[in-house]
Amino acid sequence: MGKYFGTDGFRGEANVVLTVEHAYKVGRYLGYYYGKNKTGERARIVIGKDTRRSSYMFEYSLVAGLTASGADVYLMHVTPTPSISYIVKSDEFDCGIMISASHNPYYDNGIKIINGQGFKLEASVEELIEKYIDGEVPEIPFAVKEDIGRTVDYFMGRNRYMAYLMTMPTRAFKNMRVALDCANGAAYIVAKGVFEALGAETYVINNKPDGKNINTDCGSTHIEGLQRFVLEKHMDVGFAYDGDADRCIAVDDKGEVVDGDKILYICGLYLKEAGRLKKNTVVTTVMSNMGLYKAFDAVGINYEKTAVGDKYVYECMANNGYILGGEQSGHIIFSENANTGDGVLTSLKIMEVMMKKKESLSNLVKPVKIYPQLLKNVRVKSKPEAKSDPDVMAAVKEVEEALGDDGRILIRESGTEPVIRVMVEAETDELCKIYVDKVVNVIKAKGHEE
Repeated sequence: MGKYFGTDGFRGEANVVLTVEHAYKVGRYLGYYYGKNKTGERARIVIGKDTRRSSYMFEYSLVAGLTASGADVYLMHVTPTPSISYIVKSDEFDCGIMISASHNPYYDNGIKIINGQGFKLEASVEELIEKYIDGEVPEIPFAVKEDIGRTVDYFMGRNRYMAYLMTMPTRAFKNMRVALDCANGAAYIVAKGVFEALGAETYVINNKPDGKNINTDCGSTHIEGLQRFVLEKHMDVGFAYDGDADRCIAVDDKGEVVDGDKILYICGLYLKEAGRLKKNTVVTTVMSNMGLYKAFDAVGINYEKTAVGDKYVYECMANNGYILGGEQSGHIIFSENANTGDGVLTSLKIMEVMMKKKESLSNLVKPVKIYPQLLKNVRVKSKPEAKSDPDVMAAVKEVEEALGDDGRILIRESGTEPVIRVMVEAETDELCKIYVDKVVNVIKAKGHEE
């Protein structure tokens, strides 16, 4: 990770960590970088945003920087992150920018940059941007006269993305009652239209964004509301997205949560049975539950484990020719269809399995017996210092020895927040709490807590 860019872009509290000046400079450098080698042509850059209040402010700052460097900017307005990835590649833009802090609260925001192939921007280019922000490279000349860039309303890009999603399923969703929790985020403008076009009886909650209610007690990080709705309204299935709609968590017909691990299982098995699971392998992260691996072992599916972050999942997939991977949190990548996690696409894939097998989601996930798992986040002054503290490391080792083969502990730095995450899997919830607290209490006792 760089000074400003983490595993998922440049993210932080709006105008505290990530400021309008930062956004302007990011725009200035990107407009210059992508335009300098285009003889006689302007750089073409597309921008999308989620619904948080500061997204508009950052959009204007980026536009000012980009056009001042001579780039033409195409605005897709409120749209999911995966739509930017799709349009960048399909419409041959030089790069795309998504303004979003994903699942974070409304007062945070972020700048995600996507390269011309629809992938997350290379770390080498992020490093150049950081040097420009810190004044470590020569000043970039301003475009003048006819070389100044322009802006173009490009809402048609979002419509084309929706049309692409509608081509994914091989059968209609007729007579299916589907609930969608749009997290008051970017999905509200896409998901309902796609499901209705495919014939589902569609019910939507949390689709009235006001700039401050994105992710607030709703969406994939607060699944309880959708669980209640599915049970009360007798839905066949429910899908919850996060703020920028690159995650999906499902709720089955019995109101139970179907997280990313269970989604990987049902989709992986479906692909295997159809003879389409390349190299018979699914890519997971170190956060995936032991129960998923036992379920994969039972049906003869291989798996890889990466560091946490859909960026690392995709790298593993691309380097090895795998087509399915994802995270417990709901970032699921179907690489034959997309270069990044796509919440709406994931929900369509789950529907495809249900319709093809003519089974409820609750039946499809029965073979996966999830181990109790507890994750606690500790806000710290310095992530590296807290994690490498000898006493913290000793506490972690003690827990590892106590768990043996009947569980595991994972301690890691968040890539997007000043947080250390401590996770334990064990045979009971009580044991999870005992062992998580053992490590968390040491972190606090040593004065690392912010």
